Amino acid sequence: MKKTIAFNPLSMPTYVMAKPIGSSCNLNCAYCYYLEKEKLYENRKSFQMSDETLETYIESYINAQPTNEIMFTWHGGETLLRDLSFYRKVLMLQKKYGRGRTIDNTLQTNGVLLNDEWCRFFKDNNFLIGISIDGPQHCHDIYRKNKGGMGTFKQVMRGIEFLQKHKVEFNTLSVINDYNVNYPLEVYRFFKEIGSNYMQFSPIVERISHDRTDKLELLPPSDHFQSELAPWTVDSVKFGQFYTTIFDEWVRNDVGKYFVQLFDSTLAGYVGEMPGVCIFGETCGHASVMEFNGDVYACDHFVFPEYKLGNMKTHTIYEMMFSEKQLRFGADKRDLLPTQCRQCEYLKMCNGECPKNRISATSTGEPGLNYLCSGYKLYFKHTQPYMEFMANELFFKRSPANVMDWARSRKS
Repeated sequence: MKKTIAFNPLSMPTYVMAKPIGSSCNLNCAYCYYLEKEKLYENRKSFQMSDETLETYIESYINAQPTNEIMFTWHGGETLLRDLSFYRKVLMLQKKYGRGRTIDNTLQTNGVLLNDEWCRFFKDNNFLIGISIDGPQHCHDIYRKNKGGMGTFKQVMRGIEFLQKHKVEFNTLSVINDYNVNYPLEVYRFFKEIGSNYMQFSPIVERISHDRTDKLELLPPSDHFQSELAPWTVDSVKFGQFYTTIFDEWVRNDVGKYFVQLFDSTLAGYVGEMPGVCIFGETCGHASVMEFNGDVYACDHFVFPEYKLGNMKTHTIYEMMFSEKQLRFGADKRDLLPTQCRQCEYLKMCNGECPKNRISATSTGEPGLNYLCSGYKLYFKHTQPYMEFMANELFFKRSPANVMDWARSRKS
């Protein structure tokens, strides 16, 4: 029996990431889960967000927020395929409807189109930039190629140089796949060398099928068509080893200097704070995505017809995000956990991770086990004593960086 949904709409900000150019991109990354979404809009000649949709979105998004601090996120496709005039219009509309609230912008890009003009704009308007880069050249170029099939590492590094020249704050987002998972320290040290103080390493797990009637080949976990794992899918145990290897260097040398999203989220769990990333929350559903034409979907990884919530032309963000359909989507993260997860010692750390990865079965055959379960267990077990030490330091109002001396004193 499903639990009754108990949710206070004012308990947290709602988060709707915008796609101003839809799935359009200047690259052709082999593993990209979003490029094929253009098939949902095959009759469209343009994937550019209209001025009307933009204004409706900004007004509705601001009105849906319960706090005075509001974060807009611009995502792709490739966001820089919209020119500067679009983002100047964004700022104008945010000021118009913000009515004095504090508004920040973050933008994800592959970095290839960055130049002096873009970076001056980002610096002047306090944009936080996320750069998609998978590590050193041999790791990045294996999957992140341009339309001509050539690697893009050198162009991305040039873009990072522009960001550094103009002192634009940036972080890095890396997809951990079947190849770069084998080079954890090389990848981690590379990011330290290029000045990435904030790193996110996202494991890729995808299934491919040719049976959906909407022509989409990548499947959500709810689909049970005959399928196979995409060749770039990361091995679960290797994924866990990737993180534990990086953690061992970080916990001895880099605490307080470099920030890895998973480490921060894990420590948050030990001190009873919100994890700061949706995949480890008990429930989800407060973070969705809006396509270029105003269509809103339950999540960036659930852009499929069955997860569409409505359109900005006919519904407000508040109506869609707090609809019974979306609240059920969020509650299912908790309510549909298999018994094996409910009995796991790491449940409060993981909460079953992201629903999109729940494509495996438990040892008893129950569906809904996260594909990455074995890797996460390896990671949580390995990091537990260090996380407990840091949590204790925080409890006594001491610096968690004290863990470095303690870690170096322990046997490897």
